[in-house]
Amino acid sequence: MTSTFPDISISTDRLVLRPFEAEDVPALAEMMSDELVTAWTSVPHPYTTAHARDWALREAPAERTEGRGIVFAVTEFLTHRLVGCVHLHHTDWRALSAEVGYVVAPWARGEGYACESVLAVAEWLFRDQKFERLELRTAADNTASQQVAQKIGCISEGVLRNAWIGRGRTRDGGWTELRTDLIIWSLLPEDLDEMREQPAGDPGYAAAFHDWS
Repeated sequence: MTSTFPDISISTDRLVLRPFEAEDVPALAEMMSDELVTAWTSVPHPYTTAHARDWALREAPAERTEGRGIVFAVTEFLTHRLVGCVHLHHTDWRALSAEVGYVVAPWARGEGYACESVLAVAEWLFRDQKFERLELRTAADNTASQQVAQKIGCISEGVLRNAWIGRGRTRDGGWTELRTDLIIWSLLPEDLDEMREQPAGDPGYAAAFHDWS
């Protein structure tokens, strides 16, 4: 029998992390069309409403039901507006490890939402699911993602040279593929314990540890 994560939602003081719904499709399509998302992820470009609908209603649920991981739509608690997405993937059920990826909508950046949502998922993964390792990979030039890794307490483990294909703008306004290094980060249960003992250094940190249902 294939191991799978439970079908759950996770709440923090400011956010609700839940499965994607049909109502999320327009906001998802807009978010994934952002230039930084295009540059630092492998999503299709241009990213259409059809892509968003397929991801939200078919691919994302299959990640969980087929045992590969779990996908959360990240929404504001008060407004229900789509803030971003957190994706656990490359799950190893024997080693109890998974890799995390995340995207934050352009309008929501700078509010600590990435740290808050990833920490909430990490807390649930370690405490409830008894996992032992969370891995994060950031492109060498993606400083914003590296800052998130550092703020949530990840440890840099090394560099995979020339291991990722990102995208950059051309002079005529188009896009071209660019090879880059990947920095490997890890977070372990004891790292979260240490983070709890430190003063909050991110606006979303104090709100990140809450509950799930």
